[in-house]
Amino acid sequence: MNIALNERQLEAVEFRDGCCIVHAIPGSGKTTAVVYRIINLVKTGVPPESILGLTFTRSAASAMKEKLADVLGESASRVSLSTIHSFCLGFLKREGKAFDLLTGKDQIFFMKKVLKQLKVKDIVPGMAIRDISLAKSNAITVNDFKALYEGDAVMTKVGEIYSAYEIEKEKELLLDLDDLLFMTYRLLKEDEEIKEKYQQTFRHILVDEFQDTNPLMQILIREFVEGFGSESSFWVCGDEMQSIFSFNGSSVGAILHFNRIYDRPAKRIVLDINYRSSPEIAKACENLMRHNVKKIDKELRTVKDHGDKVLVIECEDEKDEATQVMNEIHDLVNRKGFAYKDIAILYRANFQARVMEEVLSENDIPYRIESGTSFFEKYEVKGMLDYLRLINNPESDDADIALKSIVNIPNRYVSRAFLSELETFSMQKGLHLYQALRTINIKVPFLKYNIKGLVKFLNPLIKKANNIGPSEMLKVLRISLDYDQFITQDEIPSADDMRIANLEQLELAATDFDDIASFLEHVDSFDGDEGNNEEGVVLSTVHKSKGLEYPAVFVINMVAGLMPYKNGVLEEERRICFVALSRAMRVLHLSYPKIYFGKPVMPSQFLSEIRDSVQG
Repeated sequence: MNIALNERQLEAVEFRDGCCIVHAIPGSGKTTAVVYRIINLVKTGVPPESILGLTFTRSAASAMKEKLADVLGESASRVSLSTIHSFCLGFLKREGKAFDLLTGKDQIFFMKKVLKQLKVKDIVPGMAIRDISLAKSNAITVNDFKALYEGDAVMTKVGEIYSAYEIEKEKELLLDLDDLLFMTYRLLKEDEEIKEKYQQTFRHILVDEFQDTNPLMQILIREFVEGFGSESSFWVCGDEMQSIFSFNGSSVGAILHFNRIYDRPAKRIVLDINYRSSPEIAKACENLMRHNVKKIDKELRTVKDHGDKVLVIECEDEKDEATQVMNEIHDLVNRKGFAYKDIAILYRANFQARVMEEVLSENDIPYRIESGTSFFEKYEVKGMLDYLRLINNPESDDADIALKSIVNIPNRYVSRAFLSELETFSMQKGLHLYQALRTINIKVPFLKYNIKGLVKFLNPLIKKANNIGPSEMLKVLRISLDYDQFITQDEIPSADDMRIANLEQLELAATDFDDIASFLEHVDSFDGDEGNNEEGVVLSTVHKSKGLEYPAVFVINMVAGLMPYKNGVLEEERRICFVALSRAMRVLHLSYPKIYFGKPVMPSQFLSEIRDSVQG
């Protein structure tokens, strides 16, 4: 090895034949261990073609490939290293399976056709896709699903949708992402010749982030390794304390019950030296996780010098919290030498970023939103703002743009051809689009009816625009348009839906303004590219931050109901908090407001659980 590895890292890297599970705490050099294990295998005579490495993100796979290439040169390209979905896609293509992938909006549109065919109106596409995906992630077939939910009226209907969905996909030679894994598993299970071929090809299999595997992934991997004998290895790396993706079917049991799943003894190696965080931050993480039962006990040791204690900041409300965080950021940058990009602000859900965005923007602090979309650019928020722009001043260029945006929100079946015709008519008559819409002659009956309804709805609101505050107008629009149902596609929208939470945040933001015009002026002060400054402070959900590290971290809105989330499983919520804390290298600040969304809230119980290592 040409880098310095500690004793346990070296043991993990040089493990040769058999089964090994590496428990890696945050900042313990897990990626280094994975990469140098592959390097060690190749340098000790293992053909690169016989090595298969699986991970969970394309970025992780790309980073590992670059590191391998730096050391192995051309041989690195002969190692199979990819996400598990990419591997299965290639596997099926190599085995002659002809299909197209069904993903994203295409999958939603396809499901809508299935529901229409079945005349199902009380189950929306998103719900059906989620339930079917979760079933597949747990290796539950259509027949198993129906048997499992016999007697449950709603889930029995989902079972019928599942069945029809699979039939229609087969007709059109389509596979969704879950099918890639399921089809690969079935092919290996049912065709011994194919299974033996791949078992002979890949003699050394590595799986990174093993805690994120779901049951389908686990039994798929088992098909590859169950016949392994001498001169072969199955090596996995992960941390059950960072298992935070149960909504995708993964479970902390992947690591806790490893021997039971794979029915073989495994050597266990614990990487428990943290090279990332100060002792104070590591102690906070350790104190927190003492309260979880489902875990493997391990000490979080660190080699870093002592630093500042973890700081807890009590605030009056969200605006005060954002202001105090902003002041701390100024201090870190101006007095302590941090760069803005060294700093991350983490939160449980995307809607929590809105106030923080506003305060950073107002104080000219550059920032970058990890999700890639600024609050006021989110689809559900932008739709409401465009209605406000049209209502505020229909005789304006802004209103022309807004009208084209909202004319099919919700769907009024207005075609592009009609909009083009409307624009031509407006130019000929010297009118803005809304006035043109009111006067143009429409010959198609259903279109005439829908446009007439839109004008009838908007006219009174336009007349009242100067007498109704922006927050009240938003309430009227949401109720009158049944907007919440439209954006969630749920018959009864849940208050817990993140899109609904974004709308609530929008209304809350609007309460600071007396009239629509001043609120829109405030919104328009946000540059569309403002949240994409690569040199700026990072704003991210905890889930998006996993695998990353920052010299300084702020975890905001640490109140009961948000962290832990009110509908979450407490132990997983604690693991989510653990992931947030463990991103920090030198500075960790935790903050909470006493008032949130205008209501008194309690500090998170997690704050008291880590109290031995905090100040404030």
